[in-house]
Amino acid sequence: MAQQFTITDQTGRLDKVCAELMKSISRSRAKELIQIGNILVNHQTVKPKYEVKSGDQIEISMPAPKKLDLVAENIPLSIVYEDDDVIVVNKPQGMVVHPAPGHPDHTLVNALLYHTPLSNINGTLRPGIVHRIDKDTSGLLMVAKNNMAHESLSKQLKDKTNVRKYVALVHGVIKDDQGTVDAPLGRDKKDRKKQAIVADGRHAVTHYRVLERFLNYTLVECQLETGRTHQIRVHMKSIGHPIVGDPLYGPRKTIKGEGQFLHAQVLGFVHPRTGKQLTFSAPVPPIFEQTLKHLRHSQARY
Repeated sequence: MAQQFTITDQTGRLDKVCAELMKSISRSRAKELIQIGNILVNHQTVKPKYEVKSGDQIEISMPAPKKLDLVAENIPLSIVYEDDDVIVVNKPQGMVVHPAPGHPDHTLVNALLYHTPLSNINGTLRPGIVHRIDKDTSGLLMVAKNNMAHESLSKQLKDKTNVRKYVALVHGVIKDDQGTVDAPLGRDKKDRKKQAIVADGRHAVTHYRVLERFLNYTLVECQLETGRTHQIRVHMKSIGHPIVGDPLYGPRKTIKGEGQFLHAQVLGFVHPRTGKQLTFSAPVPPIFEQTLKHLRHSQARY
């Protein structure tokens, strides 16, 4: 069923405005929907760059999810918590969260489907998945087993009431003990694989706190206020401290690992059924811990 919106005080490109009107879709997804005719302005098709005007009638139709044959796969899971409504898993580096072009199987979703039923709010594409972390980022994810839980967890993300803290090893020595990066993010106009700080991007805020300093590196805790694609990786690079081992945003000369040294360490949320605040923590992967031990031994700390 199509959703109708009347423009009042919104301004800017149609794809940007649609992403603001419907929080469940990204700007890039809005652009795709406009191009295939699923978003109309005053009952007519327009281009994504159309500048909305007061009084415009916008109609957004979400296409049915494409059928995707998700196969339940017996892949080991590191389960931190589980009940009838939610499951919290510690995702290893190298595992994609859900099937996508180029990664049709061997994902976290394939493993979860073998273990338990999942919510179907995201259709057959991303069952149970409330939020994601990058393939080569490790750490905690909350997954919904039913639609009631999914709606509750999604609302907490939207309302910014849950807790998501990451630990990251970055290049260089950060002088201040803490800080905040508040910079909008969007697709890099020169490289579609990357995100970048762009004036018309989506609001993004990362808070960071220094945990430990080495001669050439800093261990930081990053707390997300928003959850944009590659947010911590781009934000830390923007202040001159890219994440160690990051193949997209880091320097070529870096510490070799299994991807970026970024780990979703702490996850907190209110349980959808009981209303109880739950907080979980997961240790960094062995290669991360070994690297820290080596740095403590080889580089004098401040």
